Amino acid sequence: MKKRLLIVEDDREMRSLICDELWDLGLQIKEAADGDEALRLALDSRPDLILTDLRMPAGGFDYVARLRSLAPTCPIILMTAFGDSKTRAEALQRGVAAYFDKPVRMQDLRSAIKRLLDNHGGHGKLTTDKLVG
Repeated sequence: MKKRLLIVEDDREMRSLICDELWDLGLQIKEAADGDEALRLALDSRPDLILTDLRMPAGGFDYVARLRSLAPTCPIILMTAFGDSKTRAEALQRGVAAYFDKPVRMQDLRSAIKRLLDNHGGHGKLTTDKLVG
């Protein structure tokens, strides 16, 4: 059975680019354009990994906290174009498994996705000791 990846990005072109870059990983990819849609899909599709933007409609750290409560063991990769050390620190406190500042290097993103799916499979204990980015 294919691992399920939920990609949450409000920029349609960026979301399409990410999907194109990840298609060959053999994942079942679901897409959401905002935080509300992401929360619905997280409930419906039970992803093994969530890759999400931070700053978008219905986004922000409250959204990340709601994602974490809906999928407590699912690794979350957070991306933002508006990050700094404070944002990174708060992401860690919120249980984010990997953090990337935009623009994201696709090879680094692919490596983080592979590592998290191999190590956690969406079902193990989430570790946040190593942030990527």
